[in-house]
Amino acid sequence: MKVNVQIDCTPEEARSFFGLPDLKPMQDRILAEIEQRMKSSLNAMDPSEIFKTWLPASMQGVEQMQQVQQMFWQNLAAMAGSQKK
Repeated sequence: MKVNVQIDCTPEEARSFFGLPDLKPMQDRILAEIEQRMKSSLNAMDPSEIFKTWLPASMQGVEQMQQVQQMFWQNLAAMAGSQKK
């Protein structure tokens, strides 16, 4: 035997039938908070602010890379000099 049951109701009607809570007010508050936080952090997306934030770190990385490169060439020269003897 095969039985098909079709129920035509809205999500609100199904939620109330099963006794589930209405989370829409909480979701609206959370979305409003997220929107407010995103708007307040848009200032950090200013290209000049990003450049100021990244520049010191990138310059420090370049200096470290130059030091590593210099040490590499010094070690290579020292190895070449020790093999000539």
